[in-house]
Amino acid sequence: MKLFQAFLLGIAVLFSVQASADKVAVLGVEEAVLKSDAAADFREQLKSEFAGDEKQLVELEKHAKTLQEKLRKNQGLQSKEDAEQLRLQFQKAFGQYQKQGQELQQKRAERERAFLSEMRPRLDEVIRDVIEKEGYDVVLAKQATVYAKKDADITPLVIKGLNKK
Repeated sequence: MKLFQAFLLGIAVLFSVQASADKVAVLGVEEAVLKSDAAADFREQLKSEFAGDEKQLVELEKHAKTLQEKLRKNQGLQSKEDAEQLRLQFQKAFGQYQKQGQELQQKRAERERAFLSEMRPRLDEVIRDVIEKEGYDVVLAKQATVYAKKDADITPLVIKGLNKK
């Protein structure tokens, strides 16, 4: 019930905004950043920067899977001591794999946050320029919009502006 009420309130706000604003647009901020040339360059930079770590992680995964497969195949065919030794090797390899995977994810996330922080002032400037040049009264988040005509979407203009800077 509350969700429905919130939906109705959102529709009412949308129509009241439309009624009082001459020029309304929608903008996908995240989409604009991700489709920019700077983001493409950043993805390539990340790929090369973490290539060695990715390769090492794949090797750890292969090693853990090999040990797991040995454990599975030799179940009941080896002594308890050998089975325990193999199980411990697998646990160690899997633990290393998980630890390195988490560290790599954390490094990537830090680099992505830094990139977004660097992009934010540029993005804000481009958005302000587009709003001023085009004379928009209201710009809504694209993700929060139920419907908008294609020509109301200024995301391509923002991407174009980001690519110029």
